[in-house]
Amino acid sequence: MVPHLDIAVSEQSQVGEARRAASRLATDHELDETVVGRIAIIATELGNNLWRHAGRGRLLVGCRRTDAGCRFEMLSIDGGPGMDVARCLRDGYSSGGTPGTGLGAVQRLSTDFSAFSAPGQGTVILSRTWVPAANAASAGAQRAPVAFAGICLAAPGEIVSGDAWDIRLHAGKAAVVVADGLGHGPSAADAAAEMLRLFAAAQGSPAAILERAHPLMRGTRGAAVAIAELDPAAGTVTYAGAGNIAGRMISGVEDRSMMSQHGTLGVQIRKLQDVAYAWSDHAVVVLHSDGLATRWSLAEVGGILQCDPAVIAGWLLRDHTRGHDDVTVVVLKRD
Repeated sequence: MVPHLDIAVSEQSQVGEARRAASRLATDHELDETVVGRIAIIATELGNNLWRHAGRGRLLVGCRRTDAGCRFEMLSIDGGPGMDVARCLRDGYSSGGTPGTGLGAVQRLSTDFSAFSAPGQGTVILSRTWVPAANAASAGAQRAPVAFAGICLAAPGEIVSGDAWDIRLHAGKAAVVVADGLGHGPSAADAAAEMLRLFAAAQGSPAAILERAHPLMRGTRGAAVAIAELDPAAGTVTYAGAGNIAGRMISGVEDRSMMSQHGTLGVQIRKLQDVAYAWSDHAVVVLHSDGLATRWSLAEVGGILQCDPAVIAGWLLRDHTRGHDDVTVVVLKRD
């Protein structure tokens, strides 16, 4: 899977690097010049905000193309002093002697914009640009039964990720898969990609899909895999997994782990079974590979669960990435 670009920003020259990288990615996905121009401005403003106000941070840039269109995302992540988001979005406000139009411009140029900041804990800002496919009925084609975001980063020194994820939306439900090929590098990426190919064509419950995929994965080095099916109308999440993909359901009043079996798909697994969990209205579902530490908590980060799933994923990656492996985080909530 092509991972997100992960661009460090701690000086002005790196802002230009971020702008060029974002523009190249947009061009590679055949977005038109007007959209590429908007994305370049957003990257510049977010990059400038990082080095001027936070001192240092990262821009994560990714693009996901489906039959409905293209979803281009930029996440600005820092561990700086934090900011008053509402105040900083007002044109004319500046804490650094600039015209004060940066974040306001980012918000106006974005299809979706979300930000979270806490004093002394830093800031995560999302800009999402949605470009409907030419044959899509309308811009509303991107609406889904759940709001979701996934971030995939390659291990240090790698250009491909051995992790991968995908989501399938149908009949008011969402099914999501996260796969972590054994090890990292191209062979791990091939294993994860094969699981995504099988998932795209499969029918049935999460456990049934995994059971059928197991023998078909034997030609790969194998992968830890989990699948969750979310049904907002019924208020349930049905989950099955093999290996060390973590599943959590969190809200202001609960933090529940969803259980996977031991084993590796394509190598050896135990008998898998679906487990249905009640999904309360405000609970957020998180799936992640073992590139993210398992003992994380958002209990002390008040208000972040109300943000876009990408902001939640970015906050988790910033604070809990192990740093020596591929890492994928997928966050889902009711739309």
